[in-house]
Amino acid sequence: MNPFALWVYLSTSPLMWLTATLIAWLAAARVAALSGRHPLVNPVLLAIAFVAVALKLTAIDYKTYFDGAQFVHFLLGPATVALAVPLWRNRGLVTRSLVPMLAALMVGSVVAVGSTIAIAKLFGAPFDVIASLAPKSVTAPVAMAVSERTGGLPSLTAAVVVTTGILGAMIVTPLMNRLGIRDWAARGFAVGLASHGIGTARAFLVHPVAGAFSGLAMALSAVVTPILVPIVLALWR
Repeated sequence: MNPFALWVYLSTSPLMWLTATLIAWLAAARVAALSGRHPLVNPVLLAIAFVAVALKLTAIDYKTYFDGAQFVHFLLGPATVALAVPLWRNRGLVTRSLVPMLAALMVGSVVAVGSTIAIAKLFGAPFDVIASLAPKSVTAPVAMAVSERTGGLPSLTAAVVVTTGILGAMIVTPLMNRLGIRDWAARGFAVGLASHGIGTARAFLVHPVAGAFSGLAMALSAVVTPILVPIVLALWR
């Protein structure tokens, strides 16, 4: 196929930015692989940077980009549901760890929300910013809904959620190694609770058990956080 003809076709089609997104991800994944999957070389961050540069160079606005790339966004739902597969495969370990997991869920959720609100208030952030930051550790669709319901700014929440996920994915492995935590279930549950889907993707790269427990933590956090955030915000007002 003539590459120029392919470019002409894609440039006038919404598939242009879907293709660009996939190419950016493949390039980022390749760079990450060449680095030996180093925690600091995060493919999500690299892919975002590649797409941002492409949009800047072509002067394309975000709406135009999203109209083409929304098919990837649609696949987030099936991808999340697919996390049930590794959970089922590790159901025996999940059942045996149920009590400590529930305790970690409650403590981790309270700390994630409470510490964020406390730090934001310490720096004098207005209430709408505090409400935007509070659900930062839960998956983006849930976080944005919680932010909007509590008086926050969903667009700010989305940016903070992505940043939290990337930072969590980057530091989780060296941090857990430094702390001497070797249990894959504990490592995975911690990263899923703190950095949702992006952290879960990193956990699957490290170990399948860590990925399974990270996905479980992400799902449970999505249930607890919408209940917890309004309560903590009300207590801190």
